[in-house]
Amino acid sequence: MIKRKKTFRILLLLLCPAVMMAQLERSQEFRSEYKLKEVVILSRHNIRSPLSSNGSALSRLTPHKWTEWSSAPSELTLRGGILETMMGQFFRKWLVEEGLFEENHVPTADELNFYANSMQRTIATAQYFSSGFMPVANIRVNHRFSPSKMDPVFFPRLTKVSDAFQTQALKEIAAMGGKKGIVGINEKLEDSYKVIAKVLDLKDSPACKEGETCAFDDYNTQISLVKDQEPNMTGSLKLANSASDAFILQYYEEPDTVKAAFCHSITKSDWEKIAKVKDVYGDVLFAAPIVAVNVAHPLLVYLQDELNASARKFTFLCGHDSNIASVNAALGIEDYELPHSIEKKTPIGCKLVFEKWENHEGKSYIAVNLVYQSTRQLRELQMLTLEHPPMVYPLKLGGLQANDEGLYSFEDVQSRFNRAIREYEEIK
Repeated sequence: MIKRKKTFRILLLLLCPAVMMAQLERSQEFRSEYKLKEVVILSRHNIRSPLSSNGSALSRLTPHKWTEWSSAPSELTLRGGILETMMGQFFRKWLVEEGLFEENHVPTADELNFYANSMQRTIATAQYFSSGFMPVANIRVNHRFSPSKMDPVFFPRLTKVSDAFQTQALKEIAAMGGKKGIVGINEKLEDSYKVIAKVLDLKDSPACKEGETCAFDDYNTQISLVKDQEPNMTGSLKLANSASDAFILQYYEEPDTVKAAFCHSITKSDWEKIAKVKDVYGDVLFAAPIVAVNVAHPLLVYLQDELNASARKFTFLCGHDSNIASVNAALGIEDYELPHSIEKKTPIGCKLVFEKWENHEGKSYIAVNLVYQSTRQLRELQMLTLEHPPMVYPLKLGGLQANDEGLYSFEDVQSRFNRAIREYEEIK
């Protein structure tokens, strides 16, 4: 009978993934075999305002005025705070249901760790999450510097750069575009570039009228890999990314979809094309294997330490999409496209969640999921409950075999962390 139930769940996952991926809570059968011991989260900040003030490069790409944001440039918006509080409340209900904490629990310093990058949007995201997560615990969000300064743990910078590193990194990045390399990457985005230019009314923009940019047609992207700096680029991909990022945030913030698209009536597919530019931009800069282990190294060490902290029950680290993209790539997470989201890789406010489970024999296992609010949940401020949870997408560690319940042995996951850390140490 047990085998039948397991087989049925696997078939249901294959036939109806949208049904299963929205189920974070585990079955009673699973709970009889495993007990949740710890959860470690690497979160992206929630909705922030873009850098779209008068005179900015972004404002010059369109004759239209961007949304009136409820926060200063690059800071968390009011809507972002509300959404993050909802996510915190959901995780509280889930972990109480799983028996990791009691309702209204006040944890010890050893049980809990909240640590954010020293930027306003990341500190605020962690604070809002903590208020929903443990509203009576008065959780302290740790950050190392006064806002807004990048913490080296979250700063996706290159700390080792040599001629050999640059050659290998550029080779791996070019491979993303196939035979045409960097140009091929841009050619695959041609439809996205056209949609963004149309919605911006780029040809009527100050940038076009003054002879700067009338189309996203510079496909000769130049990649810059400099020690102690983030990977960077020039060309249309970078410029279009700034517009893509702003449009995505405006789509979440503005209830009127036509207004969000500067009075253009565009389809959900068009919004996905707009968001694709940001996804590809992130992959190009942070997901090449040798780049990923370089920029993610401090976070990989920190995450592994948290997973091995004997008294720890819950860790919340708040950073950026670049952090999640590089950690995923460094650990060898298989490629994926998230459903029910215009952002297919690292949606706003998403959480990379490591669940540590233990069976009756005391053997530890890890589940790796990406938890995120769907585009509809974000736009409609939908309440999250155990009956109406956020999206939960199981991630696969390439080359490792999960058991029937989708769990990896703790030793295998440890080995994957060790491999990524060792690959960084071997960079010359």
